[in-house]
Amino acid sequence: MADSPNCDLKSLGPLQLFERVTEQGEKVRALKAGKAPKDEIDAAVRMLLSLKLSYKTTTGQDYQAGLPPRDLVLINNGTTKEEDEDFVDPWTVQTSNAKGVDYDKLIVRFGSSKIDTDLINRIERAIGQKPHRFLRRGIFFSHRDMDQILDAYENKKSFYLYTGRGPSSQAMHVGHLIPFIFTKWLQEVFDVPLVIQLTDDEKYLWKDLTTEKAYEYARENAKDIIACGFDMNKTFIFSDLDYLGTSTGFYKNIIKVQKHVTFNQVKGIFGFTDSDCIGKISFPAIQAAPSFSSSFPQIFNGKENIQCLIPCAIDQDPYFRMTRDVAPRMGQPKPALLHSVFFPALQGAQTKMSASDPNSSIFLTDTPKQIKTKINKHAFSGGRDTIEEHRKYGGNCDVDVSFMYLTFFLEDDDRLEQLKQAYTSGELLTGELKKVLIETLQPLIAAHQERRKQVTDEMVKQFMTPRKLAFEF
Repeated sequence: MADSPNCDLKSLGPLQLFERVTEQGEKVRALKAGKAPKDEIDAAVRMLLSLKLSYKTTTGQDYQAGLPPRDLVLINNGTTKEEDEDFVDPWTVQTSNAKGVDYDKLIVRFGSSKIDTDLINRIERAIGQKPHRFLRRGIFFSHRDMDQILDAYENKKSFYLYTGRGPSSQAMHVGHLIPFIFTKWLQEVFDVPLVIQLTDDEKYLWKDLTTEKAYEYARENAKDIIACGFDMNKTFIFSDLDYLGTSTGFYKNIIKVQKHVTFNQVKGIFGFTDSDCIGKISFPAIQAAPSFSSSFPQIFNGKENIQCLIPCAIDQDPYFRMTRDVAPRMGQPKPALLHSVFFPALQGAQTKMSASDPNSSIFLTDTPKQIKTKINKHAFSGGRDTIEEHRKYGGNCDVDVSFMYLTFFLEDDDRLEQLKQAYTSGELLTGELKKVLIETLQPLIAAHQERRKQVTDEMVKQFMTPRKLAFEF
């Protein structure tokens, strides 16, 4: 009997189709090698041709073995129009739309799943409390295999959390807090171990930094991360430049990933060229390795079957699509992911905040006066040109940066909705909305600064020392 797809091919993302074609190709080869009946081989070949046709229709590319779909080609009603589309990779985010990146298109492009009401309700039932505002408001909007994580949790099976930070500067900005605020909440409600990777090696390879400066930034950033309130007994923070030289489990997983990923694949996934240094080409395996529990034998007692959940911004997803592709071949569980939207620059949602542009960001080192000045002077407004027009037509919350920031940081849902209605109706002026944001961020950042002052070098050393955590495996 002929094979039939176990789901509608139109519902599959580009990478999922790529994996299906690859699996079907392997099946055809196995049938031929095993001298299976001709009708069985013919049916498998027809399925392979059908999958290849679906792949080309979806991606606009011919299937090539070992070369996943190129991330920078977007499909829009069957046509490719790169110049009109969002540009998203692990280092750059750009869009021409004042509202920001089209995340629904990004879900289709990356082949992930939308975090819908049913999933949010299931999380609420599992943890027995109200979901975090980042879930309620769609700030974390996309996932891979979160259902599996909840299945494990409901069956009393453990998992662990993994997130990270690329330390490119001494001071972090408020956008950098988003994954750590959410990860801390996840750790508390699920009571699981957490590993935090500081990719100082990546910043040395990509930036004009010495290894010493990159490592210094890693330790300074660790202080800001610790100031978010993580539990030392449940959290391991590590620098790649440090940990790679001390953990055989970590290095073994790195070389296993490297063996299973070709140069053509990393070029296709990350856009590397022949002129890139070999350090860049090999780095994705280093970011992949913490997805496997055997990279941390001191925490998981050498167990290799503990699944990982990774909260991150969606621009990091290419690393973990690659990781999920190689995990089965390594005999490891695929990591699950929760994706967040991008935190917009003060000047608008067309790009992410930049640590290199002090006026694009509210830094965690800013004084109350600097916060007020930056918001009043640089925060992009969705208001009208005159007070009269604003009163008559109202403001646009979809493009107003002050309102976007309040969506991230104002806890009260009712208050946020009141502000939206008042601004949209014209009752609330831009200056008044900015004042609400200033009054929200000033105490938040001041409190963070006070907590950071309490973080000593000795505390950083303890968090970054490989050790057993408060869990039994």
